[in-house]
Amino acid sequence: MARIITLAHQKGGVGKSTLALNLALCFKDQLRVALIDSDLQGSIYHLKEDFPKLDILAPEKISEIPKLNYDLIIVDTPPYLSNRLNELFGYSDYVLVPTKAGFFDVMAIKSTLALIKFSQAQNQRLKAGIVLNMIKPRSGITAEVVELLNTLGTPLLNTRVFDRVSLARSSMTSGILKSTDQKAIEEVTFLAEESLT
Repeated sequence: MARIITLAHQKGGVGKSTLALNLALCFKDQLRVALIDSDLQGSIYHLKEDFPKLDILAPEKISEIPKLNYDLIIVDTPPYLSNRLNELFGYSDYVLVPTKAGFFDVMAIKSTLALIKFSQAQNQRLKAGIVLNMIKPRSGITAEVVELLNTLGTPLLNTRVFDRVSLARSSMTSGILKSTDQKAIEEVTFLAEESLT
């Protein structure tokens, strides 16, 4: 049975789709990987032809997750709390919650974390972690946000992903692993490793 990692945060613009795509690309050479775009906008699904060696599946595949023949399935979710999240969290082994280092982002994360905790009561294997994403260099707010996130009861991952042009453009440039930005490659690779532990 596949290991399932779902990326979720009710707020848009926190980098879920970019991370989902690049995480899938990190694993595709070692594992049979599928990336499911559960957002009806289909941002990732529309990239299907640009990544022919990666199985990018449409939202309707969500119901088939338990039957899909992959080693790893990564699910990108829409930027709102949909009624499908309970179903997705029920299938998932891990929920990765990307957030920016801003107070409004942290306030918005609470509803997502509450939904995860509700699902954990029914799905004993479900684990979750928060990753600080799109961090502005030399931002003084990050330490305050870290302190606040540490009070929410969901582990804050060690990996930090900084706001880099190479990462923002990675969906148009065959993914971050094909870039020359070594720091961005390291951050995404560390996040991939930490998401599987």
